Amino acid sequence: MDLLENMNAAISYIEDHLDQEINYKEVARIACFSEHHFKRMFSFIAGITLADYVRRRRMTLAAFALKKGNLRVIDVAIQYGYHSPDSFARAFQAMHGVTPSSVKNANVSLKAFPRMTFQFAIKGDVEMNYKIVEKEAFTVVGKKETVAGGDEFNPNMWEQLEEIEEIVKPYDNTSFSGTLHVSRTNKNGEVDYYVAAATTKPCPKELEQLEISPQTWAVFQVTGEIPEALLKTWERVYTEWFPTSGYELAEAPEIVRGDDTTLEIWVPVKKK
Repeated sequence: MDLLENMNAAISYIEDHLDQEINYKEVARIACFSEHHFKRMFSFIAGITLADYVRRRRMTLAAFALKKGNLRVIDVAIQYGYHSPDSFARAFQAMHGVTPSSVKNANVSLKAFPRMTFQFAIKGDVEMNYKIVEKEAFTVVGKKETVAGGDEFNPNMWEQLEEIEEIVKPYDNTSFSGTLHVSRTNKNGEVDYYVAAATTKPCPKELEQLEISPQTWAVFQVTGEIPEALLKTWERVYTEWFPTSGYELAEAPEIVRGDDTTLEIWVPVKKK
């Protein structure tokens, strides 16, 4: 249950700082994740991005402030992180369907997005196929792109994915075969993303090398149409498997491994 307690503690921090600049690194620390992992887990569990949640909560509180007080629109805009009245007005109208200046009218209808609380629900209606694997250290080489660790993960390399897979294929010479999509959070909170292959060959100048230490992995088989099945499996890993598994996320890269017959998610884990 630590996962849910940590997530709720992170929500409490966010709620206490809605009228301030939110330190997302601190939010992630409270939840015991990297910023990238926290934002992704939040999206899977909540069904909306963290940025959307913060925006909706701020617009809810902004409407309350405008309705009951004598504050100017610009004062409320600044209070909830908008230094431009125009950008505040656009965000406000996108949620409430009315302008901020019209809130004091008696018949104006407003929307309220409540504070989120995470709860544990046992589903158990669909089994999950997984295995725990102890794997020795190995080396991957491939193309690398550094991506901001935000709510949306959309590397530019995906546009040339087939071409990159052909480039790394000749280096695929170990039993850990197939194309490897490796994601590692770096010290700046960004994500180093590799399209790579496990190899014993020297790394050429045009590719990047990554050494992966010995690690315990939870391995999940993905079945169904891609990408929907892949996203659904990631969601179930975070929302169903982790809360009941006795494991927590370890500080190591995550891997999606695919070959001609299988697609697997390799998640680094450690015992709680």
